[in-house]
Amino acid sequence: MSTPLRIEGELTIYRAAELKDTLLAAVASHETLDVDLSAVAEFDTAGVQLLLLAKRAAAAQGRTVRLVGHSTPVIDVFELLDLSHHFGDPIVLPA
Repeated sequence: MSTPLRIEGELTIYRAAELKDTLLAAVASHETLDVDLSAVAEFDTAGVQLLLLAKRAAAAQGRTVRLVGHSTPVIDVFELLDLSHHFGDPIVLPA
């Protein structure tokens, strides 16, 4: 069973430090973590780096992080940087 973590608002350099601690704590305490990106209104390369860090931390701990509910800003950045396939998660649009 997975545990959801919803990120709302900015996933940018302005919130990276705050979100890093929250995200890594969630990774460490759950076998499978679904990071819900449906409410992300702004997304930049710092957000990309944070999601990469979460994926790497989970893999190192034998855990799983899945990205779900990709918002339009997230999809736009993934497509711009050609990263959609790198994360290994299907693009799941919010309902």
